[in-house]
Amino acid sequence: MGREDQKPSLNSPLIEISEETYQGFSRDRNNGTCTEKKVISEEVKKQLWLAGPLISVSLLQYCLQMISVMFVGHLGELPLSGASMATSFASVTGFSLLMGMASALETQCGQSYGAKQYSMLGIQMQRAMFVLLLVSIPLSFIWANTRSILIAAHQDVNISEEAGFYARFMIPSLFAYAILQCLVRFLQTQNIVFPMMLSSGITTLLHILVCWILVFKSGLGSRGAALANSISYWINVILLAIYVKFSPSCSKTWTGFSMEALHNILNFIRLAIPSAVMVCLEMWSFEMMVLLSGLLPNPELETSVLSISLNTAGTVWMIPFGLSGAVSTRVSNELGAGNPEGARLAVRVVLVVAITVGILVGSVLLLIRNIWGYAYSNEIEVVKYVSSMMPILAVSNFLDGLQCVLSGNARGCGWQNIGAYVNLGSYYLVGIPSAVLLAFVLHIGGKGLWLGIICALIVQVSSLLIITIRTNWEQEAKKATERVYDSVIPVNTVS
Repeated sequence: MGREDQKPSLNSPLIEISEETYQGFSRDRNNGTCTEKKVISEEVKKQLWLAGPLISVSLLQYCLQMISVMFVGHLGELPLSGASMATSFASVTGFSLLMGMASALETQCGQSYGAKQYSMLGIQMQRAMFVLLLVSIPLSFIWANTRSILIAAHQDVNISEEAGFYARFMIPSLFAYAILQCLVRFLQTQNIVFPMMLSSGITTLLHILVCWILVFKSGLGSRGAALANSISYWINVILLAIYVKFSPSCSKTWTGFSMEALHNILNFIRLAIPSAVMVCLEMWSFEMMVLLSGLLPNPELETSVLSISLNTAGTVWMIPFGLSGAVSTRVSNELGAGNPEGARLAVRVVLVVAITVGILVGSVLLLIRNIWGYAYSNEIEVVKYVSSMMPILAVSNFLDGLQCVLSGNARGCGWQNIGAYVNLGSYYLVGIPSAVLLAFVLHIGGKGLWLGIICALIVQVSSLLIITIRTNWEQEAKKATERVYDSVIPVNTVS
């Protein structure tokens, strides 16, 4: 067929495992000592080398929205409320959906890279970009009607009006975000993470300047901050696109635009939809907690403290999120390479790392519990309430770290369908009903809402852990090989 990366013949084994695949688990013939410690050490280094930059990328991209809102905060209370509401609305209705759909590439590109089907990565990225840009069109219409939607949801008219303007100026960022998420997954699955960290850092620094010009110097006000988001996302896209185009590191995986990207679109959609459901179900449940807090007695205090808690949890969550991306890449690469032992080891290592990190971060949260509230408010009542919430946050962060890396493993294996059902049951059959029961029936208040989230996390972690423990890794490697080679050649070209 004139290709280096072609489908194996019927007479060849489905998975060719070389002797070096298991060299880390072999015994030295001279002294009989096991080299497993060395292999584990190498795996830890690989995951931390991936996770560190990925954590930085996540934090820097998260900072874009936060910086914009901070600039708007200097314009007054109403612009700040509108920008905050628009940012939350954009996250729920757009960014979370696109990020979830793009995560399907962690399975496809990661396994293709492990199988050395390098040319497929560029094709799979183009296919994802095409689908995500199409999805962005109806999402842009939703953002254009943000004002009407918020008013229909009985939100304050003035705040809704301000949020509507803000969301409209953010519409260009929707299309940039779709492309950006595909580029990030394309590079991440090749273990190319430092260029992403550099481009995100440059973008964040430029974003501060762009915000200052558009908010204070152009006369656009809060609309300038929204437009700055769009400009900065496109700057990040351009920087990464230039790297992919001209870097020798991507010479094998990016060979230019190809019509082959329009083949097998349904296969991508079948993986992208449950990937999006996995992400959205979890993110929406946290947003629902904030909405429910507004129904509690003393809603101003409850909403403020829950928002602080959510912001704190979202910030420290970037650490396990980086580990999640690392293990997803390692598992998908190893399964694509036909190395089930390597994938199994990657999961064991990341669980130990996640537990260690969870304990350390939880300890820090407990140590700063009495002073953390002052970072957000000078009200003693708020500070004391935040202090009482910190132990609960420490527990939820520990569990969230475990579910995060287990979800990363699920993406690496291609279990998005299973993950979607687990998240549905955990958050909407257990978590939210438990939160309502604890907060409104047992009158525990905002703590009850967060304890409901912990109930959901316990079910989620338990379910994913049982699935992971019972995994037949040899069978998963075979599935990965079949998935990779089924996507190499369109069906109508197979002889």
